[in-house]
Amino acid sequence: MKADYLPRLVARIIDLLAAAALAHMAKPVGFFAGLTYLLIADGVMPGRSLGKAVIGLRVVAADGRPAGLRESILRNLPFGVAMLLAAIPWVGWLLAVAVVVLEGLLVVGNDRGRRLGDEAAQTHVVNARSERSIDW
Repeated sequence: MKADYLPRLVARIIDLLAAAALAHMAKPVGFFAGLTYLLIADGVMPGRSLGKAVIGLRVVAADGRPAGLRESILRNLPFGVAMLLAAIPWVGWLLAVAVVVLEGLLVVGNDRGRRLGDEAAQTHVVNARSERSIDW
């Protein structure tokens, strides 16, 4: 079963705050630490980023196993691009916001709760207690 929208949003906010904290710790290396966190977060603790672990969600691949680093990088690439765009004043910020809003709309509008990153990585987010794969 797909995870509800509100827990996913809260988990994403936690992850974005963690990435922002890393990005502001030690410039310019911190920016790359935050970007790296965003990309690999779901694969370090298999299928769970910091936010997903706190909220009780997990990312699973099409075969039902927890997402690894490859799936994490693929599914979080749009957010990595948004972070890179946000480094460009004004226009970059607007494009970054557009990417994040688009991903959010896709989660709500997709009957399987999959955003662009999930489609690319063939993953979906489930409640950690019910880690079954849905029909692809």
